[in-house]
Amino acid sequence: MPGSLFRLFGLAGLVLVAAPLALFAAPDTTDPWPGLVQDIFDNRPMNDGSDVIGIEMPVRAEDAAIVPVTLRSKLSPGDSRQVRSITLVIDQNPAPMAAKFQLGPDAKVSEISTRVRVNNYTDVHAVAELSDGKLYMAKTYVKASGGCSAPAAKNADEAKARLGQMRYRQFAKAGEGPASVAREAQIMIGHPNNSGLQMDQLTQLYVPAFFINELRLWQDDSLVLTMEGGISISEDPNIRFTYVSNGAKHFRAEAKDTEGHVFQREWQVDNSGM
Repeated sequence: MPGSLFRLFGLAGLVLVAAPLALFAAPDTTDPWPGLVQDIFDNRPMNDGSDVIGIEMPVRAEDAAIVPVTLRSKLSPGDSRQVRSITLVIDQNPAPMAAKFQLGPDAKVSEISTRVRVNNYTDVHAVAELSDGKLYMAKTYVKASGGCSAPAAKNADEAKARLGQMRYRQFAKAGEGPASVAREAQIMIGHPNNSGLQMDQLTQLYVPAFFINELRLWQDDSLVLTMEGGISISEDPNIRFTYVSNGAKHFRAEAKDTEGHVFQREWQVDNSGM
């Protein structure tokens, strides 16, 4: 990981030291985006992405620990460019780079939805890198606070029992037929995804950061997408996405977390109709 990104994810020790200040400090009114462009994107030029990438989030979150976000390609069918990656940045979070999705070259992923933690009122940016080598940016604003420090929904024993359990669901895209067309699928992973800013209610100590930092999905041996995740992805990561089926017989997932656990699962795919 480049040195400039090191502080964005934060080691558990640094997060623990900073946690009390992060929880009680006055809101920062400065705009962090220019610095994030330097740290995350090496100061590469940002182009207007209003006709390239869409980002949808509620203006005011009902629960700051599980804020839904949808990233959607807006390229027209006749556009010869392809989206290679999408980076989700929650500007005011302790670790702003929430996730980076790399898209399989043949999967034609057009939409990705997940749930994130939002720690303060903030701009949220989606940055798409296209096959033309350029970056395109869109943003929205979310009113939420305390998402990164919110207590886990499940107790430690329940979270341990669910660790690494994976479920897969597949849906026919509305209005489409069975195989070799747009499909919606969902991967759910049992994992506490501890942010490092949450306090154990019994010990009153901060729970060390512990989260899924890598996810890879394939249809047969063809890559659909990968995700590089951080502390902003909510407990029990849930990724829903739209892709184009290649008629594969199997769907495969592999996830890794910050303690070196590797979780793998494979499912048989029914392409006879949905």
